[in-house]
Amino acid sequence: MKFYKILKIKTIDFKKVVLLIFSCCFLFLIDAQSQIKLPELVNDHMILQRDAPIKLWGWASPNEKIEIVFNSKKVKTMTNSNGKWFATLPQMKAGGPYEMLLKGKNTINLKDILIGDVWLCSGQSNMVHQMGIHNIRYASEIAKANTPQIRQFWVPTATNMLKPNEQLLKSSWKSANPIDINDFSAVAYFFALNIYNKHQIPIGIINASVGGTPIEAWISEEGFSDFSDIKSTIAKNRDTAYINSRNRNQNPNSNVQPVDKGLTEKVKWYDTAYTPKGWRNIAIPGYWEDQGVPNLDGVVWFRKEIDIPVSMIGKEGRLFMGRIIDADVIYVNGKQIGSTGYQYPQRRYKIPANVLKAGKNLFIIKVQNNGGKGGFVPDKPYYLEVDNQTVDLKGYWDYKVGQVNVPSTGPRLPAPINAQNQPTALYNAMIAPFTNCPIKGVLWYQGESNIGSDYEKLLTVLTQNWRSKFNNPKLPFYYVQLPNYGDMNYLPTESGWAKVREAIFKSLKNPYTGMAVTIDLGEWNDIHPDNKKDIGERLAFIARHHDYNEKDLAYSGPLFKSATIYENKIIISFDHVNGGLISIDGEELSEFAIAGDDKKFVWAKAKIVGNTVEVWCDEVKQPKYVRYAWADNPVNPNLYNQEKLPASPFRTDK
Repeated sequence: MKFYKILKIKTIDFKKVVLLIFSCCFLFLIDAQSQIKLPELVNDHMILQRDAPIKLWGWASPNEKIEIVFNSKKVKTMTNSNGKWFATLPQMKAGGPYEMLLKGKNTINLKDILIGDVWLCSGQSNMVHQMGIHNIRYASEIAKANTPQIRQFWVPTATNMLKPNEQLLKSSWKSANPIDINDFSAVAYFFALNIYNKHQIPIGIINASVGGTPIEAWISEEGFSDFSDIKSTIAKNRDTAYINSRNRNQNPNSNVQPVDKGLTEKVKWYDTAYTPKGWRNIAIPGYWEDQGVPNLDGVVWFRKEIDIPVSMIGKEGRLFMGRIIDADVIYVNGKQIGSTGYQYPQRRYKIPANVLKAGKNLFIIKVQNNGGKGGFVPDKPYYLEVDNQTVDLKGYWDYKVGQVNVPSTGPRLPAPINAQNQPTALYNAMIAPFTNCPIKGVLWYQGESNIGSDYEKLLTVLTQNWRSKFNNPKLPFYYVQLPNYGDMNYLPTESGWAKVREAIFKSLKNPYTGMAVTIDLGEWNDIHPDNKKDIGERLAFIARHHDYNEKDLAYSGPLFKSATIYENKIIISFDHVNGGLISIDGEELSEFAIAGDDKKFVWAKAKIVGNTVEVWCDEVKQPKYVRYAWADNPVNPNLYNQEKLPASPFRTDK
C-alpha cells in the first residue's frame, strides 16, 4: 500500500511538470508570435505616395495595441482577432528622408523613407528587362546613375492559383546607383528619370513583371465574371488531383531521345585533345535550316580556331555571340565560359584573363534547338573584345550534329500546368499583397503572349479590375503599344501583332489611359528591343502631361480620328497632330494600303494635306477601307507629327 501511494504521488508530480513545460512553451510561442511584422513593401528606404492617405498594415498578436509615429504624426491602432492591423496616417507632401517608429510588444524603426510618387510597372519580359541586360547600350547611364530619390522595389516571381497571398516573397527597396541600377527595369528607370529630372519629386517603382506571361494571369478572379471558360479553368486549378494528373509524365509512348555524342564519346568534343572528324562548314550567323540542314531539332556543335594577338593575352575579355536559338554552352580552349538556357537573352560572356593564349585558340559552341529554326540570329554582334581590341567571329565555322531528336509518338496529351500562365496566379501572388498601398498610376507593357486573343476586352478588364482592387476608379493606366518585330513583308498582309496594337489603341476609350506608340523602336530579330530609353520617356511624356500639369507638352504621335471617302480618295483626320503632320525621313508617305468592298488591300499613294492625309490608288476606283502600318514589322512607317512622335498603326475595316 505504501509503495502504491508513493508511486501515485510521483505520477501526479510528473503530470504537473509536463503541464508546466507545455504552458511555458505555449507562452513562449505566443510571445514569439506577438512581434510586429510588416509586409515586405513597408521597409527601410521605401517611397510612400504623396497627397494620399498613407495606409499601413501588418501583423502582431491578437488585440495588440500598436502606435505609429511618422513625420510628426502619430496614430494608434489594434490588431483584430486574427492578429492583423491597419492604420492610416494623413496625406503628406513630397519630401524626406524620414524615420518611422512602430511600437507594440516590440519596436521597429524604419529609416530613410521618402514621400513622392509610386508607379506600379507590370507586364511581361520587356518590362522585366533590367538595365544590366542593356549594359552595352546604356553603359554611360549606368556609370553615372546617382539619383537616390529614384528607388525600385522588385517583386519576386511567385504564383498562387488558389487564393490571394497576404505577403510578397522577400525583397527590398533599392536606389538608383551604379551598382543597384543594373537590377532596375530599364523602361521603368528611364520613365522615372525623365519625370524626376523635370520635377525633382521622389519616384518609386514597384516592378511586378514576369516574362512570357499572358494578361489573364494578372487579373483577379472577380475580373472574369463574363468569361465562363476562364472561370472553369480557375475552378479546375483548385483541384489538386487534376493538377497532379496534368503534371505527371505526359506521354508514356514517347520515344527515348538519343544521347549527345559530343558529351558521350571518350574525348568530349569541346576538349582540346579531341581530333575532329566528319565536320562540315557552315556560316555564323545563320540558321542551319537555311544552310542545308532542314528539319533538325537536337544538338549541333560548332568549332573554330581563332587567332589571338599577344596584345590581348593576360587580360579579361568579353565574348559577344548575338542570340542563339535555343540554348547554348560555350567553351574556349576546353574551359566552359558561359551558357544560356533559352533563346532570348543576348549572349555576352566574360572570358577570364588566364583563358586566352597567343596564337590559335579553340572556340566551341554547343547549340540545342527544340523546335523551329536553330542557330545564330543574323544582324547581331558576334565578336571577341579585350581591352578595346576586337576580333570578328562572323564567317565560316565547322559544325557536327551531336543529337537528333526523334518526334514523339502515341496520343498527344494535355501539356503540364505552368502556374505562371494560369488565370489569377500572378495577381494573387504578386499584386494582391499590396493593394492596400496607394499608388500614382500603372505602366503596362505586355501583349506578346496574347497574340490571337480578345486583347481589347482583356485589357479593359485588367484596367477596371486593378482600379477596383486599389480602390481608385481614376487610377491612371499607361500602355506600351507593341513595337515592330519579325520579318518584313513587302505586300499588304494580315498581322496578329497589328491586332494587338489595335486592341491597345482601342483601350484608350477607357478614361485616364494613355498609350506610348513604339512602332519605330523594335527590332526585326529580337522580341526584346534594345532601345528601352525612348519607350520609358514616351511613357513619361504621357504622365507629365496628365499627372504633372504640363498641359502644353506633346505626349502622343498622331492617332486615327476619322476617315471620309471623297470620290476616289480617303481623307484621314488625326488627333495629336501637334503643330502638323510630317514625313520623318522627308520621303513620300509609305505603309498606307487601300481596298474596296472586296477588302483586297493594295499599296496606296498618300500625301499630307493640312492636318489630314489623303490616300488613293488608281487601281481602286471606289475605295472603302484604309490601313496604315498594318504588319508585324512594317517596312517604313514614316508618318509623324512635328514633335517627332510616330503615328499609331490603324485600320478602318473591321
